[in-house]
Amino acid sequence: MKAIVVNDQAAGMAGMTLVERPEPTAAINDVIVEVHASGFVPTEMAWPSTWTDRRNQDRTPSIPGHELSGVVSALGYGTTGLSVGQRVFGLADWHRDGTLAEFVAVEARNLAPLPGDVDFTVGASLPISGLTAWQGLFDHGRLQAGRSVLVHGAAGAVGTMVTQLAREFGAYVIGTGRSADRPKAFDFGAHEFVDLENDTLEDIGGVDLVFDVIGGDIQERSVRLVRAGGTLVSVVGPVEARPADGLAVDFVVEADRAQLTEIVQRVRDGRLRTNIGHVAPLDDAVAALNPTERSKGKTVVLVRP
Repeated sequence: MKAIVVNDQAAGMAGMTLVERPEPTAAINDVIVEVHASGFVPTEMAWPSTWTDRRNQDRTPSIPGHELSGVVSALGYGTTGLSVGQRVFGLADWHRDGTLAEFVAVEARNLAPLPGDVDFTVGASLPISGLTAWQGLFDHGRLQAGRSVLVHGAAGAVGTMVTQLAREFGAYVIGTGRSADRPKAFDFGAHEFVDLENDTLEDIGGVDLVFDVIGGDIQERSVRLVRAGGTLVSVVGPVEARPADGLAVDFVVEADRAQLTEIVQRVRDGRLRTNIGHVAPLDDAVAALNPTERSKGKTVVLVRP
């Protein structure tokens, strides 16, 4: 099968190559998915799981990519809940070969049915962005109606999901980003926008929940904006500074079939829009994943255009 592999951590995405690899086999409780589309997160190149297995042993050449949509082509021993020929979407395991390939082996529990009226490109753009937003807001941020949410990176793939879900659940949303991000942040539902290059972040006053995808100095300044009883949620690693009278939570997104089902239903009925940036076929994916200019939105690789 065709697959994109990486061998050199120092080279990162620039070291990606399109090669022929053996098709995967299904372990117990696995399914084999014929991949139609794959989402990609550039920070994967910094994840230890891209380069080593759970025993910290080198596993290169490895196939990156963890978001997928496609069709189940085979079932492993003991697999239940899915069937051959079924359309699915979801997350591949962090420590196994991923989805920038024509076939991938995935634990069945990491996948959800993809309705026939949602195309594969949209399906592949949802798992990481959608689940990160859902889990950050509701599992870790414990969002309630009437609360205020500061969403960093509000024009990005995750930020646009956070904005829409927070607004649907009755929150007041303040987005941040660069000046050029303002129109998209408002288009996806932000009530206010802070230009981090030209505005003063502290002028917004206190908020109940900060959703941070940036880290560094912006995170440190945001900590001081969290009201008593509020929460800062980070997806960029452990929080060094913590709110004086609140919580700080960092988390790694997890596959969840029920949450995937909630997310895709919102796409079907128009409550949720995905933020897709660049779309490219697998044969052109190496160039697409190494763009010459900054792109806002999810990059999706069409494995079977």
